[in-house]
Amino acid sequence: MINLIVFVPIIAAFLIGIFGSGKKIAFAASSINLVFGVFIFLELFKTGGKEIIYETSLIVLENPKLTLGFGVDGMSGLLMLLTVIVTFCAVQISPEFGPDGKDKLYHISSMLISAGALGAFCATDLFFMFAFHELALIPTFLMIGIYGHGRDKTSVAWKITIYLGLGSLVLLGGLIALYSNLTSSGLATFDIKELTDSAANNNMSELSQKWIFLVIFIGFGILVSLFPFHSWAAPAYAAAPTSVAMLHAGVLKKFGLYGIIRIAMPMLPDGFQAWQGLILVLLLGNIIYVGFVTIAQNQLDKMLGNSSVMHMGYAFLGIACFNEIGWNGAVFMMFAHGISIALLFALCGSLRERLNTLSLSRIGGLAGKVPFLALTFGFAAFASIGLPGFANFASEITILFAAFKGADDITGLQITAMIAVWGVVISAVYMLRAYRGIFQGESDRNLTLVRKDLLPKSPIVVLILILLITGFFPNTILSILHLIPS
Repeated sequence: MINLIVFVPIIAAFLIGIFGSGKKIAFAASSINLVFGVFIFLELFKTGGKEIIYETSLIVLENPKLTLGFGVDGMSGLLMLLTVIVTFCAVQISPEFGPDGKDKLYHISSMLISAGALGAFCATDLFFMFAFHELALIPTFLMIGIYGHGRDKTSVAWKITIYLGLGSLVLLGGLIALYSNLTSSGLATFDIKELTDSAANNNMSELSQKWIFLVIFIGFGILVSLFPFHSWAAPAYAAAPTSVAMLHAGVLKKFGLYGIIRIAMPMLPDGFQAWQGLILVLLLGNIIYVGFVTIAQNQLDKMLGNSSVMHMGYAFLGIACFNEIGWNGAVFMMFAHGISIALLFALCGSLRERLNTLSLSRIGGLAGKVPFLALTFGFAAFASIGLPGFANFASEITILFAAFKGADDITGLQITAMIAVWGVVISAVYMLRAYRGIFQGESDRNLTLVRKDLLPKSPIVVLILILLITGFFPNTILSILHLIPS
């Protein structure tokens, strides 16, 4: 069944290329995957999520052992669910045709981004985990460069290409070094579980772990927009078509965090210990520095892009706790943030379509004109701030609890957590100010609603309900996560 989930979007992309009817085929494929994804999540909920389920494997090479294998445990299953949910909603929000009047490339690209994310999260082989992620990046660049917004969309597309391309090269170098050290004893395999077991029994020196971990962490960090490698993210999300912003910020960006928890931390624990202090400093750069940058934004799309970068700092804090609560909270945060930022970009896209501007200094007083948008944006803003009752709050409070678990003295981790709490205040400042300005303030007299509201309501409601259900009942998520650091 995991094979089907990964290849349904790829098949849909081929069908769109042959027959056209892009949105109809994409909607059918995303609906099928949503059904499969929910079914698999329910199976994980029944089994507890500790073991990999629905595992399949097709041997590509015997030596080294290279397999096109898929399977999900609690963490990968949750991110698989996130991907199919956001894809389903992004397809509904997508226009029937691209700005050039054609529908093939637009919807093919959306399907390939989804397929790449699903393959990366569900792959049990390190080679294909990396390869599927690269598959998702190519259509992202095309979509921004061809269908993006703003006069500088081409330069933004090149910037994200260079940043993520270099990040992938750095990551590839680190993974090759890791593979070489783990297979020096004769085990030639790319299977992630076998490599993890080999790392546990391998006497790799602390010095080797230290430098290999740093290279892999920087590679994954660039893909996540870790400070100071974050400057590509906000312009890219602001320039991207709405569906691409939803898919990349909501789903694909989580690959870097997933890779750190799946690969770097369990295989190179001594390397993490050597760089924990640096990681704590960098994550505060995300939360505090980028938080102030977000406050300074006057464009809603750039504000949301920087907000997305800022909140990645909390996920890194959960990882840096190096305990079960922290890692589980980090994965929960990845899910909650993915849903909430997809919701915010969907609403932002609707505002852009209706007003032809996202300048916070021009927009105002829209609550009476677009009440549904005002209500749902309020829910999305409260979720992003971390209001109790939403999934974002449950995940963030889990991470903060993890930072103080078993602490007898105040160390750098606890000090970092106390400073990170101020990120909640910063989030409240920029989100509430934006909401007040857009929906309660006074608008530019020359600003009018230029188009009818074409935003479908069902995907917006679905995303809000997911945030509320998992916020009030966080154990629906946490019960399948059993990430125990070695």
